Amino acid sequence: MADNSSLIGGESLQQQISYRVIIVQLLVMIFLCINLLLIATFFKKEFLYTTTRYILYAVTLLSDSFVLLMSDVLLILTFFQITMHVWLCIIITVVVLLYLMITPVTLTAMTLERYVAICMPLRHGELCSTHSAINCILIIHVLSSVPCIVVFSNFFASASLSFYEQHSVCSVEIFILFRWHDHIRSAVHQFYFLIMCITIVFCYFKIMKVAKSASGENKKSTWKGLRTVILHAFQLLLCLIRLWCPFIEAAVLQINFRLFFNVRYFNYIMFSLAPRCLSPLIYGLRDEKFFLELKKYAFFSVYNKKY
Repeated sequence: MADNSSLIGGESLQQQISYRVIIVQLLVMIFLCINLLLIATFFKKEFLYTTTRYILYAVTLLSDSFVLLMSDVLLILTFFQITMHVWLCIIITVVVLLYLMITPVTLTAMTLERYVAICMPLRHGELCSTHSAINCILIIHVLSSVPCIVVFSNFFASASLSFYEQHSVCSVEIFILFRWHDHIRSAVHQFYFLIMCITIVFCYFKIMKVAKSASGENKKSTWKGLRTVILHAFQLLLCLIRLWCPFIEAAVLQINFRLFFNVRYFNYIMFSLAPRCLSPLIYGLRDEKFFLELKKYAFFSVYNKKY
């Protein structure tokens, strides 16, 4: 009797997992389509791809789209328990970890751009030129690669050669061989987000100071920039919480597997998918110039399909 009940429970859990995987596929497809439409709009107008804030916005769209796609692929591989060589998983994980960090680092850079535009308007053209934006993207990639280098430096120093020949379900956890590896990874991430939070708070108070003394159109523009900084801070908060999820999930796993499954699914939706779905809202829909071009491009595409 106990075996039958456990079997029924197992089948019920398997069905629940299947439904949730399908829901994730729908969400990922919707957000990828929105992101691709925004990226296409970005490349349609010269003033968009030659303006620093829109260039940085496009970087977040591309990195978010890539992370959405790759995390979804890894989710499917895990669901079907498909294994691969560890060396292949290393290549995939390196790229995913890099782009996981690119979004929060780019958000910080976008906040600094708003600070320069509002608090140092006379130097904005000089500091935020197209050439500066290209250099900024290179710096963003270098800074974003540091946590990944730390994780895999520890792994390469500790893993035996035979480990690379093994097959495993691909996950970053397989490269955390010792508890101190995880502690170092966590410390690096916490340091990064501490610096990001300090930067966001600094920019917020500086822009707030300007907003109080501004008038007319300048005041309206300044308060809009301030709201953008607040939304960036909210995105960074969600990304920061994502770093704590593995610790919470590990503790819950010791209590109950079904509860662990529910918590992990909630964490994935709230702290992996949600932060990467806010970028379209912040710039694609709130920015008047971008939204105007988006409507033109979307309407033109629909019109062409009809005729």
